[in-house]
Amino acid sequence: MTAVQNPPAVAPGVEPQRPTVRGGIPLWRLTQVELRKLADTRAGLWLLIVIALAAAATAAILLAAAPAEEQNYEELLSFGLLPASILLPVLGILSMTSEWSQRTALTTFTLVPARGKIIAAKLIAAVLIAIATTAAAAILSAAGNLVAIGTGGDGSWHLEGALVGQLLVNQIVFVLMGSAFGALLMNSPLAIVLYFAIPTLWSVLGEMIKGLRTAAGWVDINMTSVPLSEPGMTGNEWLRFGVAALIWVALPLALGTVRVLRREVS
Repeated sequence: MTAVQNPPAVAPGVEPQRPTVRGGIPLWRLTQVELRKLADTRAGLWLLIVIALAAAATAAILLAAAPAEEQNYEELLSFGLLPASILLPVLGILSMTSEWSQRTALTTFTLVPARGKIIAAKLIAAVLIAIATTAAAAILSAAGNLVAIGTGGDGSWHLEGALVGQLLVNQIVFVLMGSAFGALLMNSPLAIVLYFAIPTLWSVLGEMIKGLRTAAGWVDINMTSVPLSEPGMTGNEWLRFGVAALIWVALPLALGTVRVLRREVS
């Protein structure tokens, strides 16, 4: 005989109680979900694989083609982070547009009605992946420097602490820039194309048109970010980079956040 358990009787006109999570889903758990989502999709997983392979390739190129005095830890790390600074923003774009491109916005925002919390979790995940990528590049560069020592390269381990901070800031700002474009446009292909096209077009115009060169020195984020990969960045260079970051990161991120918060989910 099978026992059947009946649900408790509910008085007419009284809503049955549903289990609730006090305070909602915590931000750290949402961040864990967003980090897992970065590698769950084929695009995200292959992008991470390509970044790792490209970092290894840059180390191999430097060891094979650079002069012996340039084969040191500082050069390996600076050069090794170049692929990540180009490709990681695409990961930020995919993270921000995933709900809209994969049509999961209704499910996500039903489970977590606080959309600002979702955006915050995506941004934190983007920053964490930038930090992890920098740490991985540092380990890979250390292995490359050991190879340089064994093959007659300089093999110096000297690395200024300020440069480490600059390289990390560079990774974080660019991945946040990709996230900002994703939030603003909410369409993966369009955001990726415009992320690369608009700053590049501005850089070209700044070089070709003499009247724009002064403005480009403050607005062109590709130009103002160059000193980040070199030791001894000055206060004026930080100021120029900060102005460019406000235009290319803070402004589109603010507009994109407003758009995500107000967009109807169907």
